[in-house]
Amino acid sequence: MTSPLEGIRVVDVTVSLAGPYCTQLLGALGADVIKVERPEGGDETRAWGVGGESPLFIAANANKRSIALDLSGDSGRDVLLRLADGADVFVQSLRPGLAERRGLGAADLRARNPGLVYCSIGAFGREGPLRDQPGYDPLVQAVSGIMSVTGEPDRAPVRVGVSLVDQVTALWAMLGILLALGERERNGHGCVIDVSLYEAAVSLMPYHLIDHLRTGAVAGRHGTAFPLIAPYEAFKTADGRLMIAAGNNRLFGRLCEALGLPELAQDERFASNPARIAHREELRHLLERRLREDPSAAWLERFAAAGVPAGPVNDVAEVAAHEQTRALGLIEEVNGEALVSSPLSLDQIRLHHRSAPPRLGEHSAEILTEAGYGEGEVAELSAAGVVALGNRPAR
Repeated sequence: MTSPLEGIRVVDVTVSLAGPYCTQLLGALGADVIKVERPEGGDETRAWGVGGESPLFIAANANKRSIALDLSGDSGRDVLLRLADGADVFVQSLRPGLAERRGLGAADLRARNPGLVYCSIGAFGREGPLRDQPGYDPLVQAVSGIMSVTGEPDRAPVRVGVSLVDQVTALWAMLGILLALGERERNGHGCVIDVSLYEAAVSLMPYHLIDHLRTGAVAGRHGTAFPLIAPYEAFKTADGRLMIAAGNNRLFGRLCEALGLPELAQDERFASNPARIAHREELRHLLERRLREDPSAAWLERFAAAGVPAGPVNDVAEVAAHEQTRALGLIEEVNGEALVSSPLSLDQIRLHHRSAPPRLGEHSAEILTEAGYGEGEVAELSAAGVVALGNRPAR
């Protein structure tokens, strides 16, 4: 069960992160992913960084073959149409309306290939006043309200420190594709899938929105704290910070015992979660004053013995070197490239990446040959600048 999508071919006409991350995951599941890139520069994320190929590109483009194809003219479009005719899945993130204007919309491709699963990944969705607007992860974090609830209460809103919206959008797109492929097994027909950054972002705000719709309240920023539970945030220790998640009265009582402050669990100000929320600042002060007396390692040992959920606020280097990361095999090396593994295991076998991210145009000739182009035709397309063959810049 390590390659459930073996035999499925995906044509990937996406850039940035959401689309490429989705198709990378499909590739990890065994699909043959053909990444279509511009001959000049390729996917824009190849240049997002300093010195060599971008970490962002590497992080989202394993398990693919690259064809460098100019889609601005009829010849390039005809090549892509032929690739789509032989595909099971077509994923695109072109600017709104561009696919249709170039004859690459869902109706065009599915008229030629009725079994095709066609997935569009956009910024703001197919309807509404923003449907034609471009968008990137941080922009959508702002518009969707995510930034308004992220950061310290007395400071400006900030973006989440990872590309959360892009990656969640990718997961929804992948889910839709897998569902459509399953349905195709039953009825033989493809499906059109629409997903957008905005829709995915709003889906991450359910309890904030529900609270507003019920009470009129507008959620604010709480730093590391969670507005509905206390204590449920990061606290300073003698030498660092610990995230403590005492999510119920039982855990709060254990926390107080481990801290040597059993009386706090009996204090009427802190006897229930609603009371602790109402007196959050007082509780934070009392807990942190005690926590500052000893180093993080000492507290973690005591909390582990007491069954209190707690952990250090690690930086990236600490996560990369962590024994838990290594034990789970979350970082792997593929063809000399360090990659972050898929978080999914099937039958206790992790879905490892099958190949490193391709160099621009690395597989152009191979893919054209598979599509039925003869050696002379490939040479003509290359001479005309429609495709770039074997462009292999250093990583």
